[in-house]
Amino acid sequence: MTAAEAAPTAESATTAPAPDSVGSAPGATPPRTPLVARAAAELIGTALLVAIVVGSGIQATELTKDVGLQLLANSTATAFGLGILILLLGPVSGAHFNPVVTLAEWWTARRGGPGVTPREVAVYVPAQIVGAIAGAILADAMFAEPLVKWSTHDRSAGHLLLGEAVATAGLILLIFGLARANRLQYAPVAVASYIGAAYWFTSSTSFANPAVTIGRAFTDTFAGIAPGSVLGFIGMQIVGGVVGLALVALIFMPGRSAE
Repeated sequence: MTAAEAAPTAESATTAPAPDSVGSAPGATPPRTPLVARAAAELIGTALLVAIVVGSGIQATELTKDVGLQLLANSTATAFGLGILILLLGPVSGAHFNPVVTLAEWWTARRGGPGVTPREVAVYVPAQIVGAIAGAILADAMFAEPLVKWSTHDRSAGHLLLGEAVATAGLILLIFGLARANRLQYAPVAVASYIGAAYWFTSSTSFANPAVTIGRAFTDTFAGIAPGSVLGFIGMQIVGGVVGLALVALIFMPGRSAE
């Protein structure tokens, strides 16, 4: 889901930005907190995000048999939960919760913008994946489901893969576009709203996140994804991330002064 997508942390910066823009979301520039604290924020944030996605899906299926209402409950809980997590943990780690966002930020830094270093990528991404798995197990435990049971929900159809590419491209465009436009103070609401909407307008229900995709393979519930579908989803999420960055470069092209 969540999610989505723009130099989120800019750990290499030597000065902190103004308080009203500090680290509120992916794309922001939080203070130079210790790497272990940032890794913990990414692990816990991703775990809670997956617990929200999986747990609300289980709760929804227990309360109603209407698939539309199930998806509405699942998407609403995810949107609200993601917004809160970004607001809370953004000042610590930038609230990536998503390897595509982390890698996109590294690429931005490599191209001369602020962003994470290769060492930080090597810490963030495993923390996100471990957190996602832990979150799925936690949700299953809260609802007395088997702690680990591979999902049987096949999501390998081509139109679903296209949906993942679109969802991820939109997420990256939003996050990094907000950064380019100096509008990151709106990111908690904007990113959460986008993911909530993308649940409905994409065929895949917008995983848009490799770590979350891996975590959701560990639960055979409403939000699960069969292990055989995981690599296809991740591949299209990476493609979507590349497309999203290309759109950011095109749309937010630096202006030229009049000669």
